[in-house]
Amino acid sequence: MSADTPDIELTERRREVLRAVIEEHISSGQPVGSQTLVRRRGFGTSASTLRYELAWLESVGLLGHPHTSAGRVPTELGYRFYAGALLEERPAVVPLAVDLGEASREVDEALRVTTEALSQVTSLLAVASAPSVPAADVRHVEILALQPQVVMVLVITGSGAVAKRTIVFDGPVDPGLVEWARAYLNETLTDGSITERAVRARLGEPDLDPRERAFLDSVAPVFHDLFEAGPDRLFVGGASRLMSELRVQDEQELNALAGALEERALMLDRLRAALRGDAVTVRIGEEHGDPALRPVAMITAGYGLPRRALGAVGVIGPVRMDYAQAIIAVRGAAAALSAYVEDVYED
Repeated sequence: MSADTPDIELTERRREVLRAVIEEHISSGQPVGSQTLVRRRGFGTSASTLRYELAWLESVGLLGHPHTSAGRVPTELGYRFYAGALLEERPAVVPLAVDLGEASREVDEALRVTTEALSQVTSLLAVASAPSVPAADVRHVEILALQPQVVMVLVITGSGAVAKRTIVFDGPVDPGLVEWARAYLNETLTDGSITERAVRARLGEPDLDPRERAFLDSVAPVFHDLFEAGPDRLFVGGASRLMSELRVQDEQELNALAGALEERALMLDRLRAALRGDAVTVRIGEEHGDPALRPVAMITAGYGLPRRALGAVGVIGPVRMDYAQAIIAVRGAAAALSAYVEDVYED
């Protein structure tokens, strides 16, 4: 769901009643009736008037009415309306209170720390995708002659990721060529973050002689492996703690979140869809477009550089979640990660 709310016109009082019902239900988990609204929310109107408003909100599909209770509960449409109104408020963004100083240039570590902190703040499952631009912080390239015709190439990044390839040549490889390639690649590729396009340029440098360029062409696939692996990394925070809490509270919510965790590809797809600057996206129930995620809600925001999105961060939880707190926390997490990666990528 975007910041757009469902196409239903509400009076100010009906907006207030809907918001009150949803927030009371989020807090208690119980259906909410007119007497509860009068007693706990301080509405300056009679219970009979509130009952009329509750019935109207039910008639347009924003509230539901359990048969065994006089109270109402929010529908998915009601939650969408409520979340859309929260997105429109756009309060000042306060970065999430997370210390990324120890992460140094380790983007993966920053994502782990942020997802754990985000989960603790919201009591929800936190997720983040690694930077999806074709760039890597190459720290070291090693080329080893295992046999006269067999060479192994390892590329190690600042995040600890390792790409490895073993290449078999048609004939013996000159040890001097192997040592030259190792020195050349470390000299030209290990000075901070480098894009895939820049790597291709280094491997095809016009000043290289044909023999050198041919050898680099042979080892080039290891770099393709490195860049292809990057966008598929998903970081999940708070899973074990949250699952332990839910196990003794709500088996249905536990099963829903466990199912969402299994849908790794779907979560990555939803995070990629959030790469629109710092805009917050809320998807609830059927809006995910896949039955596997129907029981949950997901709030996401992109993070990155001023003119380039790099990844996304968000939370996943039951449809009955504290949207106000979650939206603020996700905005803050995205802001903290944006500040961090700007320092890393633009040194």
